[in-house]
Amino acid sequence: MHRRTLLAAALAGAVVTPVLASGTARAADPGPSVTRTGTTTLDNQAIFFVSYDGLVNNNAFQKNGLLTYKGYQYAVWYTADRNAVVGRRALGASTWSTVKVGHTLRYNDSHNVISMGVSKVDGRLHLNMDSHSDGFTYVKSVAGLMDNPAGLSWTASRFGAPQSTLDGLALTSQFTYPQFVSTPDGRLQLSYRVAVSGNGRNALAEYDGTRWTNLGEWSASTGTYTSEHGSSTARNMYLHGIDYDRNGRLHSFFTWREQNGAVMCNRGGITNHDTGYVYSDDRGRTWRNNAGAVVGVTGGSDKVSVTDAGLVVDPLNPDHSLMNQESQFTDSAGRPHAIISYVPGRFGQCTTNYVANRTANGRAFHVRRNASGTWQKTEIPVPLNSSQRTKLILDKYDNAYAIFPFGRIAAASAASGYTDWKILFDGSGLNAFGEVVTDETRVAQDGVLSFMYQEKSSGTTPSALRVVDFRLPA
Repeated sequence: MHRRTLLAAALAGAVVTPVLASGTARAADPGPSVTRTGTTTLDNQAIFFVSYDGLVNNNAFQKNGLLTYKGYQYAVWYTADRNAVVGRRALGASTWSTVKVGHTLRYNDSHNVISMGVSKVDGRLHLNMDSHSDGFTYVKSVAGLMDNPAGLSWTASRFGAPQSTLDGLALTSQFTYPQFVSTPDGRLQLSYRVAVSGNGRNALAEYDGTRWTNLGEWSASTGTYTSEHGSSTARNMYLHGIDYDRNGRLHSFFTWREQNGAVMCNRGGITNHDTGYVYSDDRGRTWRNNAGAVVGVTGGSDKVSVTDAGLVVDPLNPDHSLMNQESQFTDSAGRPHAIISYVPGRFGQCTTNYVANRTANGRAFHVRRNASGTWQKTEIPVPLNSSQRTKLILDKYDNAYAIFPFGRIAAASAASGYTDWKILFDGSGLNAFGEVVTDETRVAQDGVLSFMYQEKSSGTTPSALRVVDFRLPA
């Protein structure tokens, strides 16, 4: 992958604030800006190998590889000797304390990521790791560790032994893409995929402070999808995320991936198609489409299916190398936003090599539901220069920030209706490999955009893993 000259650049440490269109800015709501405040090192020699065009320590779909809770930030990664490690620091501190949790990475598979979650009901930290269409390893801390970080030492003794179940609950032998999400009432949910790419189902488990319960599957792999080229009868729903808003609604954007390559114009592309959206108002038990109609029940016979009406909010056929598992966020009013990316039709109507074509001509788009309930979409005028994913966060004023591969940051103001996208930071000095892992939880807590990145390397030579912080508008 080659980096190109960007549209605009901001030097490290500089503040760049876009000029808003006349009459749209309000004094109380500043536009987006970033001020680089520092970089810390997690590991000078983190494991490095490339598979699926990515790194095991820096896959953008990790939820969460980096999180903040009660004044401390936590990070997870694998060391050069394959040990799974958890680090923590007080917000603003320059050094991290680390512990090994008793697990070593089994395979050189970049999708065997580590994900973290916090069960607020009992103050535990939970880890799920090393799980790509296989079993998983689960570790949890002692109760109260997250509630009293300054008073409890950060040692391996604070964590239980690695398990192949959730405290005895066996989910599936083909487990992938763990995503922890804290519920508004303090429980912890685990989203995951059952089975394999092109033929899998999304499912949920829930921890109440005492035990884990398997809530069941909520998306279907069956049904017939037909494009202009052919049909497919199996698929899986790839989530762009799963997040509660401040009102307790659970949101999820997604794209479908078909099993049968006959739906594409060329076998060198990728069978992802359409951007869909569902939500739940009962903690993920019942799923509704944008119009509010029930389209699936978790653990029931009626699951969210490719044949359900009202799911697609941005239609796109499989010929444009649409990326899966990109990014989403909710704004202060509970409205859903997402970043999606693909090769627009102006560059041709048939991608033949999804990595090469996305790197050459891929673009990211901001998709959001506005105050009137209609969907809007804006192209972000920044070439991807990569096949990889872009992350999204919104600040306290609902300004949107897209964190591109290589650590580049573009932003748009809420006051402009998200029409003034421009580069605020061009990644100068990071030497980042590609995708970054953002701290989705920190922005609301202290107004800082924090992301983890790994420096470029070659082959299997370890490289530095770092966290960089940017102050957002106060």
